[in-house]
Amino acid sequence: MTSRGSGWRRAGIDVGGTKCLGVVLDDTGEVIAEHRLPTPKGAEAIIDTLAAVASALGEYDTIGLGVPGLITRDGIIRASPNLVDTDNFEVGRLLSDRLGHHVEVDNDATCAAVAEWKFGAASSLDDFVMVTLGTGIGGGVVTGGRLVRGTNGFAGEIGHMVVNPDGPPCPCGRRGCWERYASGSGLARLAREAAVAHRLRRVVEVAGGDPERVRGEDVQVAAREGDHEALEVIDTFGRWVALGLSNLTNLMDPAGFVLGGGLASSADLYLAPIQRWFGESLYSPHLRPHPSLTFARLGSKAGAVGAALLHDVH
Repeated sequence: MTSRGSGWRRAGIDVGGTKCLGVVLDDTGEVIAEHRLPTPKGAEAIIDTLAAVASALGEYDTIGLGVPGLITRDGIIRASPNLVDTDNFEVGRLLSDRLGHHVEVDNDATCAAVAEWKFGAASSLDDFVMVTLGTGIGGGVVTGGRLVRGTNGFAGEIGHMVVNPDGPPCPCGRRGCWERYASGSGLARLAREAAVAHRLRRVVEVAGGDPERVRGEDVQVAAREGDHEALEVIDTFGRWVALGLSNLTNLMDPAGFVLGGGLASSADLYLAPIQRWFGESLYSPHLRPHPSLTFARLGSKAGAVGAALLHDVH
């Protein structure tokens, strides 16, 4: 960041499945402005919305954009399962042309990793993996104090590691991806399967009596009441999360993991089962240091804050 008092204003916009959130940071890293609009369908409408968010933020010196999916180093969305009609979408160039200002672009989970690295739970780490547990699973990787982007810019698509080739379909077109089991939607699927099998009586009550409408939030409510069946679902979910983390540990040997996304707000429910299963699934756990497992601190603004900081890390 620029030194205190220099007056820099850095803007960032995070494109989610339901909303586009923009923020402006001052030179101390504080959020001094924000604006959000619903995420529309279609590439042209997205550019219009992003331009409107940027305009509402006021003045800024640099601007970055975080978007989900496979994002090239020159700001092209190659594929984004949760954004309609955006394959091979030159979002960086088109938005830069609209704003008359260069726009840095990266994957939204990578942006969240940057934010937690600079101002959040990973501020003391130079080797860590950010894992965002939301509708799907995203990832961002920092190794040796450098952001890892990969040859094409696609590094960090950890949610699409296949953990069960015979598993449920994934929006990416394959089956059994990690995010089908260990994301917020994965938690809901595990709960619905148990509810249909008549194993989640209290959770079904919380959901209004319909097993097919059970959500992850309903499991959390029942678990906080001490419901044994709900706690079993969370334990199973924790095992799936730990499986992916242990695979990533075997691959990269990070100093720590930062778990973010919507589930971070209920970290107290998930951390203990994840830690327990992680210790059991890790290769030679008794002969090696274990990476730290912490939950993100910056909440729903992490992606936008990290997008604003892309100017400093690219």
